Amino acid sequence: MTALVIAEHDNASIRPATLNTVTAASQCGGEVHVLVAGQNAAAAAQAAAQIAGVAKVIHVEGAHFAHGLAENMAAQVIALAGSYSHILFPATASGKNIAPRVAALLDVGQISDITKVDALDTFERPIYAGNAIAIVQSLDAVKVITVRTTGFDAAASTGGSAAIETQTGVADSGKSSFLGAEIAKNDRPELTAAKIIVSGGRALGSSEKFHEVLEPLADKLGAALGASRAAVDAGYAPNDWQVGQTGKIVAPQLYVAVGISGAIQHLAGMKDSKVIVAINKDAEAPIFSVADYGLEADLFTAVPELIAAL
Repeated sequence: MTALVIAEHDNASIRPATLNTVTAASQCGGEVHVLVAGQNAAAAAQAAAQIAGVAKVIHVEGAHFAHGLAENMAAQVIALAGSYSHILFPATASGKNIAPRVAALLDVGQISDITKVDALDTFERPIYAGNAIAIVQSLDAVKVITVRTTGFDAAASTGGSAAIETQTGVADSGKSSFLGAEIAKNDRPELTAAKIIVSGGRALGSSEKFHEVLEPLADKLGAALGASRAAVDAGYAPNDWQVGQTGKIVAPQLYVAVGISGAIQHLAGMKDSKVIVAINKDAEAPIFSVADYGLEADLFTAVPELIAAL
């Protein structure tokens, strides 16, 4: 039993989601290998080799791997698949793009968004916005899995000494090409990697109030900013700030929910946070059911008082 983790990286470093996926892979029995496919990605391969628990890093170079295009990545994974019992991807936009192609090409079922490994062929995954847990058993020879990163602790990024094996990659499939990227720049921590998140809801009333009330609190805490779907739909915050089942799944050390009622789809995206603080004037708001600390108060009064106290 050997597991292959498909690393997410920027050709220079390994993205945090890969570390959680390595932990999941280590629970699947046997060795853990990591595939780093990219262009000028030697630094990323070196970083992968230092991850605790990794036995081998497969480094593949090619201009057509530079941006992680799904068609080329899937072809590369298929070329290696015969040596592995489990192939694991982070359940990110990239992983969800590549994994189904790999599963289809292998003619196996994909096991999506796992949060626990019960046995080598049995896994747990949330359904119904996290209100129920499905136990899924796969009899396929190769298990193609996406990993909900909040369900597993991150493997240590240092302390490992894996061997790096450089291989010749598959040829460019020619099915897709990279034209460009428009990347939002943010001075705050990345939402999915932040240790502290301050999120706002529709109760803030406007984009101006959203930023006026929450940004000073986030600045004091060194936090990332998040938002409920209602706040995003109302135009208070950009799409990439959305936390929830249809947004980003987060599990920071501290999650501060300001003016968020706590719809099921939002709770599904943040209820694994270590400490949850909720500020809402509605005592019946569902957010209080998952909060460790709840403050029933007008957010426009409570948040400035909290900032002053900090």
